[in-house]
Amino acid sequence: GLVGWGEGTLEGKAGSAMACIQHFRDFLIGNDPMQVEHLWQSMYVHTFYRAGPVIGSAMSGIDQALWDIRGKALNVPVYELLGGPYDPRGIRGYYHVEHLSTAEDLAQLRQSALQEGVSCLKIGLPDHDYEWIETNAKIDRAVKAMQRVREGLGDSIDIAVDFHAKMSPAVASIMIKEVEPLHLLFVEEPCPPENAQAMARIARHSTTPIATGERLVAAYGCRELIEMGAVDILQTDINHVGGLSALWKVAAMANISNISMAPHACEGPIGGLATLHVDSAMPNFLVQEICSF
Repeated sequence: GLVGWGEGTLEGKAGSAMACIQHFRDFLIGNDPMQVEHLWQSMYVHTFYRAGPVIGSAMSGIDQALWDIRGKALNVPVYELLGGPYDPRGIRGYYHVEHLSTAEDLAQLRQSALQEGVSCLKIGLPDHDYEWIETNAKIDRAVKAMQRVREGLGDSIDIAVDFHAKMSPAVASIMIKEVEPLHLLFVEEPCPPENAQAMARIARHSTTPIATGERLVAAYGCRELIEMGAVDILQTDINHVGGLSALWKVAAMANISNISMAPHACEGPIGGLATLHVDSAMPNFLVQEICSF
């Protein structure tokens, strides 16, 4: 009689993820839902083709629902099943910020953030498109925009910058080097994340922490970045990486290498709530993304 809730979705390909969940239906019905790890491994291995974003997202929704059933059956919150809470103060989050065009905008944002207890914000770059070899004018415009945000928000609010993998490693390296004095919390996806060697090259030449991982599936998908020293902060998403089981394993693997976790979560509320349970039990948790403005 217990019902477990999970979020199985994929931005731009939600129908594909839903169809994949239905493919897993016959395999799952009749099994013991308490055997979460056994079912996760069975879905991953017996699929034969290794999980990409569609299979990973389908498994994520199912795994969340299985953990929900497990917690309800045992009458224990999932974060307690994972050994949490690690920090009794709760989970720190960061919000997205756009359209910061004037000093007045920044001053108002700083005041409202401090009033509401928000200690971390993430911004994007001023231009939507960047060439593989970019002009000095556009690089200078992006650097000055980041400098203005730091000046406007002060030192009491952490700032992260999302590069959205829009530029080449060379252009990203120049920008990141220029903003080192700003002491950013992290720069996210400075180049296409599938290029692990380029990410590692950027990390070696910068004191600014490098973050990536929202597109990765399962702990196996993070191994190369960790081994190459290409990442300081992993951002795997509970709705795509493989659910609570996979996010927990990524965090454990990252912790061994002194890598922090700042999970991505920009889909719906069920996955957002599920990720909070895993966050609260991570010893290497840094901050949780909150996709509102």
